[in-house]
Amino acid sequence: MESTRTRVLVHGASGRMGRALLRLIAADASLELAAAVTGSGAHDLGDVVQLPASRLEDAPDFDVVVDFSLPAGFDAVLALCRQRGRPLVSGTTGLSDAQREALDRAGHELPILWSANFSLGVTVLAELVRRAAAALPGWDCDIVESHHVNKRDAPSGTALMLGESVEAGRGRPPAYASLRAGDIVGEHLVQLASAGERLELVHRATDREIFARGALHAARWIAGETPGRYAMKDCLGLD
Repeated sequence: MESTRTRVLVHGASGRMGRALLRLIAADASLELAAAVTGSGAHDLGDVVQLPASRLEDAPDFDVVVDFSLPAGFDAVLALCRQRGRPLVSGTTGLSDAQREALDRAGHELPILWSANFSLGVTVLAELVRRAAAALPGWDCDIVESHHVNKRDAPSGTALMLGESVEAGRGRPPAYASLRAGDIVGEHLVQLASAGERLELVHRATDREIFARGALHAARWIAGETPGRYAMKDCLGLD
């Protein structure tokens, strides 16, 4: 009987997100690890098929790539997907304008999903924020984001993504506030306020593995899609 499991190539497998992806794939009967692609050097990833990035062209067949790597290695994995005609799910940040343009061009040939945040809850929150901002265009809007003390960027990428939802809804951006304390994984509060009332929409992450779970949800979904540029809201059926 032919297997119906989705074969996933993990690019950036030695990083924190990559290791989480390997753990989740191993525990999921609907998924199969095609190979774990790592950077230079030896990596203890357990009993999996490992492949250095320098030999990416030797990768076994796969149904979809899930990429959490660095901009320096992004061009090669996108080229591999184009060569093999396979979908790409990527959370690699810091891409250049040229790399983003290359993603747009590849979307004419392949299913492509890039996101700064793969949390399913944040995806739903962004849609709720857009609708609330559109319904309450005259209200004050603030986004307060909290993260661990070692996070450098402020506002966070997720806060800026939620800000885009606010602007899409009411035509102007919100104000931002950033807190860095302890080991907070991530909290985002979107507050809409007017005289006598206040609406708060909140997402709290307590486990970084939620982002890996969301990326694999996207991988299962996109493996059966036609070429195009997709977002996390598409794989949840949000308009």
